[in-house]
This record gives sequence, C-alpha cells and structure tokens, in this order.
Amino acid sequence: MKVLLLKDPKDKDSGPDPYIKELGSYSLEATLVPVLSFEFTSIDSLFEKLSHPECYGGLVFTSPRALEAIKICLKDKSKKEVEEIGLVPQGEKAGNAEKLAEYICSREKPNSSALLFPCGALKREVLPTVLREKGIPLESLTVYQTAQHPDLQESLSSYFSQEGIPASIVFFSPSGVKFCLQHIQKLSGDLINQVKFAAIGPSTAEALRGAGIAVSCTAGSPTAQDLAAALHSALHPRSCSGPR
Repeated sequence: MKVLLLKDPKDKDSGPDPYIKELGSYSLEATLVPVLSFEFTSIDSLFEKLSHPECYGGLVFTSPRALEAIKICLKDKSKKEVEEIGLVPQGEKAGNAEKLAEYICSREKPNSSALLFPCGALKREVLPTVLREKGIPLESLTVYQTAQHPDLQESLSSYFSQEGIPASIVFFSPSGVKFCLQHIQKLSGDLINQVKFAAIGPSTAEALRGAGIAVSCTAGSPTAQDLAAALHSALHPRSCSGPR
C-alpha cells in the first residue's frame, strides 16, 4: 500500500528517513513531499538573549525550526560557550502543547525566571495562555516565518499522476493542512473517500476535522514508530500483526 507523507525528508547525511524506514517494516510504500518553507527572523535578538542565559530559567521548544534558529545563533560560538547555555532537553515526550504546559507547570514555580520561547509566527496560544494563567513567565520571540513550499503544487501533481491515489495521506502540521488539502481534494476527485487521512498529533488532527476531513488515526506520540503502528491498524483493522 502507498502512503503519502506531507513532510520534509530527513537530512541525507543522517541516514534514511525514519518514517520511510518504519512504514516499510509494515510493507507500506511511503513517499515524502515537502510542504513548508521557512524564513528565519530576529536572529540578532535571539543571539542577544542567548548571550545572557542567567536571565532565563530555561528554553522552550515546540518545533525543529526553533532549534535550527538556535543553531544558527551558535554556529560561530565555541563549544565551551554552547555548553554553558545548558541545552539539556526535558519533557520531550509531551507530544503536544497541552501536555507540555502541564509538564512545565509541574516543575516551574510562579514568578520564577522567565522561560524563553523561540517560536514561529503561526504558533498556537495554548502554551502561553496556560503558563500565564499559572503565573509562570514566558517570553516569546518569533524566530521564523512559515510559508508554502514553492514546489508543493507541482510535487503533489507529479505524485498523483505517477503513483495514483494513495491508501493514506499523513499530515504533520496544521500548516500542512492549510497549504495541501485543497490541492489534494482537487487531485483525488471522487476517489478521495478511499483515502485514509492520518495526523502526527492532536493539533493536526483538529485542523483536519475543522476542514471537514475524517481522521482515520492519530499517532500516539510524534514518532515514526507510533505513526507506523497507528497507520497499520487503520489500514488493516482486523490485523494484529506487527512489523515484518
């Protein structure tokens, strides 16, 4: 069965994409189509804040792009200076903003040092709202803008003309729903009801439902393993077998 993954491929230097590999273990033939492009902003402001780690109680990341912005700031810094910033991840298994907010609230005290939140222009307000209500200071800084990938429409048209209608289409962000869904509906035509739509997490699933799309499955956590297992169950509801 063919699966269309609406995400960027993993960096070639770091090995095969884990989603392609994991879905392949379930005999699912996955193809990646990049959906988003990003423009980094406020890098100088971010660098200034990172230069004074004593002013913050920690960093909050909810996207890989925010981490890329950090790397851009630090690319010319020495190893010692990077280590002094103390990028030790916690709460990485939260999976969504609601759970991450709960995790932060369980560890941070009200009116403590502010947490620095590098984020995108399209960030949801769930995390800032919950922390504000709990009296936990959060300083947001927009460090990237999200736009549609310039080759998206052409890539989708090429995929559907060459591969046909996939058994499933997986969305990886609400922005992906915004930029892709109309094209997919047009390319699928009357056969769209044959497609099982999947989401990497609850926010993306919510965006799909808001657009009138039935969601067949949502990954238990945003990992290749959980997505593959959920998709396998959705495509083979009577099967209990695992990867081959």
